[in-house]
Amino acid sequence: MGRRAKFSRAEIEDAAIAVVDEHGLGGLTMRAVATRVGTGPMTLYNYVDDRTGLDALVVDGVLRDITIPPATDDWRADLRAIATEVWQAVRRHPNAIPLVLARRSHSPVFLDVAEALVAALARSGRTGASLLAAFRAVTTLATAFAQTELGADRDSTIGRFRALPADRYPRLLDLAGAAQASTPEAEFDAAVTALLDGLGQL
Repeated sequence: MGRRAKFSRAEIEDAAIAVVDEHGLGGLTMRAVATRVGTGPMTLYNYVDDRTGLDALVVDGVLRDITIPPATDDWRADLRAIATEVWQAVRRHPNAIPLVLARRSHSPVFLDVAEALVAALARSGRTGASLLAAFRAVTTLATAFAQTELGADRDSTIGRFRALPADRYPRLLDLAGAAQASTPEAEFDAAVTALLDGLGQL
């Protein structure tokens, strides 16, 4: 069977993400992605110009399933919905998170998400520097929360905290107990609520 002459962009994105999921960012090469789709490395140059373009494929692929809800009169609800979509998208591919953070401004998909986020924040009455700071806070929460959550073994971390001496670290022990009874979903929702409460104090 001969090599296929054409692939959809989504197929190339999926192949690039699969490589990163399995081998990390260090394994992301033209050859590795080409092998994944069953073609030669030169074929990929019909889709991307260089490694930067390959990076963009990964970022677009990670973010493409984000659903941007229609704008409503409730900017807080809109912001929560978009932030949750971003968090859920990036946490599905933890190895790609550093690339999403570094290359997101090059992604047309992210630009659409960012526009919706800024529009929701603008409906809170923010402009200029205040709007910029709020936008950075929301995007950082959504991506960095996933990175922190997936960067360490949750049970192991909680266990280390619970083993701390109570006379020296009583607050951390309380925190470990709360973490043991919690879930990532509940923690993210609570973090978004705390951020929204702060943003609401315009």
